[in-house]
Amino acid sequence: MGAHLEDPLDIGSVTVPNRLYRAPLLECAGNGPDAVDALVADLEPAAASGVGLVFQGATIVREEGGCAAPGMTRVHDDDFVSRLSRLTDAIHDHGGRIFVQLEHGGLRSMETWHARYRREHPDQTQLAVSRPPWQLRALDTVGFLDYDPDVMTTADVDELAADFGRAAARCVDAGYDGIHLAGANMGLLHQFATPFYNRRSDRYGDRGAFFERVLDEIRDRAGDVPVVTKVPAETPAPRVVRRHLDLEDGVDLAVRLADYGYDAVVPVQTNVFWDMSIVRGAYPKRAWTDESLQDAYAEAFGSRWRALGVRALNRLQARRMDFDAPWNAEFCRRVRERVDVPVLCEGGVRERREMYRLLGAADDDPDAAGGDSAPAADAVGLARPFYAEPRLGARLLDDHGREHVTPGTRVVCESCNNCTVPQATGAPGVCRTPSVLRERGRLEKRGAYDPDDESPKPPETGNIDDSGPTDR
Repeated sequence: MGAHLEDPLDIGSVTVPNRLYRAPLLECAGNGPDAVDALVADLEPAAASGVGLVFQGATIVREEGGCAAPGMTRVHDDDFVSRLSRLTDAIHDHGGRIFVQLEHGGLRSMETWHARYRREHPDQTQLAVSRPPWQLRALDTVGFLDYDPDVMTTADVDELAADFGRAAARCVDAGYDGIHLAGANMGLLHQFATPFYNRRSDRYGDRGAFFERVLDEIRDRAGDVPVVTKVPAETPAPRVVRRHLDLEDGVDLAVRLADYGYDAVVPVQTNVFWDMSIVRGAYPKRAWTDESLQDAYAEAFGSRWRALGVRALNRLQARRMDFDAPWNAEFCRRVRERVDVPVLCEGGVRERREMYRLLGAADDDPDAAGGDSAPAADAVGLARPFYAEPRLGARLLDDHGREHVTPGTRVVCESCNNCTVPQATGAPGVCRTPSVLRERGRLEKRGAYDPDDESPKPPETGNIDDSGPTDR
């Protein structure tokens, strides 16, 4: 029997009102005096549009270091975190639930790759699970990256796990309904999980041990709060990387973490490097050619020449990395066959019909059989489409019998990545593609983003642009 997108879902002790969630994105809100306002402005529209679960994006557990991009919010300070209750209250006022994603970037952090940040923080430590693999040392030798890693002792790892627990406790006190761990996409948790980075000889040489210790710390300090984690499989890794997590390794890790006590898992296929396996789609030409960003790219990457080198790699990756959405579906399906906790699926989901297929329904009939295959997921998430349509839930959720919500309802996002590349400079995650913004404007005029409007609307037309060429 297939699940309905509008059905509630239990994640641990929390009931989420439906199975659509806003996946973690970079809010770039920081910790300044306007940070809470920025987070409310970014996240509340999703809940207001009916989205059942909102994940606040990567949030750093320590006062210094660990940020993979400029502007990440930190939750190390009691006073600041207490003010985040205004955000959690705003989400709850709309009937939604909010989990915060906790992270430390490790060798993916700005102290490794961001040139200006390194100059301004010369004493900041690059936390490493083990000595960097030879591929990264080669990049250091040719001057593309600059590694001076501090390999953590066992005591260091224990203390970092405790920081995750302390951060979780602060967030629960501020009203967050749950914790999401950034266990993939080359963050530090991922680095502990993969043989590419983890060559330790102590107990943390076991790829699941750090995940387990972090969960123990959260339970000890924050109580029985629901905890979700991403789980990596490094299927996009190039041939030169022989030691990595294949799909079966990822499934086994997900099963182990579910058995240990995680309340839900998010299987993600990602590389051992930071690349477009995370944000698959078109080469973001507009983002790279925007004159207003050129100085900021040079500051981030060290010079205009190095920025051009990163741009060239970005173009090559876009050609190599097929969109092939939803690209995590098979991974999710294989995990779901073996675990007893909810499996959350994201990665290129763009149409309501796809969501029903992932949930095991043949169409929008909640009593329909699940087609030719078992359900792949218990909830479905989207990320970049919320940059393009902050109130997207109103177009995808059929809570009020709205006639404009059909099986073919599709997001207007073109997966062109013009929103993501500028975030390396600290620019906000917003849609910059004219054709998408024009289509959103048309939908706004039709009232498609009003969750309480039950009046009939013209049929959905998809992303139509009749006013000139796009960037793609």
